[in-house]
Amino acid sequence: MISATSTVDDLERSTMRRVAWRLLPFLIVCYLIAIIDRGNIGMASLQMNQDLQLTAKVFGFASSLFFFAYFLVEVPSNLAMQRYGARIWIARIMITWGLISAGTAFVQGANSLYVMRFLLGAAEAGFFPGVLLYLTYWLPSAYRARMVALFMVAIPAANFIGSPLSGLLLSLDGWMGLRGWHWLFILEGIPAVLLGIACLFVLTDRPEQAKWLSDEQRGWLTNRLAEEASKKTAIGHISLWKLLRHKDIWVLALIYSGASAAGSTMSVWAPQLLKTFGLSAMQIGLVNAIPYGIASVVMIIWGRSSDRTGERRWHTAMTMLLIAAGLLMTLFTSSLAATVVMLTMVLVGAYSMKGPFWALVSGWLSSSTAAAGLAAVGAMANLIGGGLMVNAYGAIHDATGSYALALMPLAALCTLAGVAVLVIGRKRQREQVEVATAVSAK
Repeated sequence: MISATSTVDDLERSTMRRVAWRLLPFLIVCYLIAIIDRGNIGMASLQMNQDLQLTAKVFGFASSLFFFAYFLVEVPSNLAMQRYGARIWIARIMITWGLISAGTAFVQGANSLYVMRFLLGAAEAGFFPGVLLYLTYWLPSAYRARMVALFMVAIPAANFIGSPLSGLLLSLDGWMGLRGWHWLFILEGIPAVLLGIACLFVLTDRPEQAKWLSDEQRGWLTNRLAEEASKKTAIGHISLWKLLRHKDIWVLALIYSGASAAGSTMSVWAPQLLKTFGLSAMQIGLVNAIPYGIASVVMIIWGRSSDRTGERRWHTAMTMLLIAAGLLMTLFTSSLAATVVMLTMVLVGAYSMKGPFWALVSGWLSSSTAAAGLAAVGAMANLIGGGLMVNAYGAIHDATGSYALALMPLAALCTLAGVAVLVIGRKRQREQVEVATAVSAK
């Protein structure tokens, strides 16, 4: 005789399997294209910087403008997605960023590059926090770290695929009168437009509207999510202005800025760093792919470990300290092999951190605060990590000529972030114990 518990377990497994296969592969491909379009400026710089006569400082500033625009638009974009629905809004994001990314091929100098990078950041802003918010509509908390890790494997996977692909596209130099970096931007921007159109047919806004789930599966999922929402002891509903002034939001942004800065800095500057070893564009693409390939595997394993144990704080902190250790290595060695090891440590830490961290954050935010909260953390982190650190790297390298010294502010930020997550995590644990004690006392 089949027990009721066994029946519920079977229903849960079948429902989550259906949700995962319906949403994740498509969203992963979308994010993969987003990361390629965001970071391909690093590979393009191997030809573009010389053509446009860009110094490291100018190129760093141009790259950082993406993150300043991202900061300004990310929260409004997430609030708009909550209003208009993920299907329409994610389609809008992808179509506009694809067109702008392809249009970057036609920049004529520093000023036009500044404009296009700013517009690209504004166009893409909201995609990542929007998908995170969207996944909270579909995933119970026990599944979030591993599913977010699977979704975010698109970041290292994009660079693993994109680096050699970009190196290959650079070899089209001269075809139809265009430079290789022109073709790189054009051909890597078109897929985003096509996927944006596909969003209108693939995505479903809420579980209640999912005709591809059975009535029983829809009922189980909506009830499970409603039950979890009713039990949260988290940052509750507050106004957007108060949310942006909430000290925990700023601490969370500081923590995430370490991983954001590490990933963004390596995406933009690693090709230039590898170029100093005398490698060709194709060789740079292939070598640059190695750390991203390793990071793609480790981040899935790390996300599963966090879900299996239910532990988020140490799973986040250890990754930040790994980044800092890798960056400090650059002070003591300068060989190509050691540089690849350093890049691997940094990227494994930067991407393995994301699953546990976003599971931790989504567990602390109420459903009414999640849209603005997730976007606020991401926006401020991208400003600190992507905007300031990418820019600082170029300025320090121009002033000192040293890649190692240019990475030290990033090492300090990641160390601070690792300590911060341990402190705030312990504080939240105490608060949860106090709430549970008060409830049991009643």
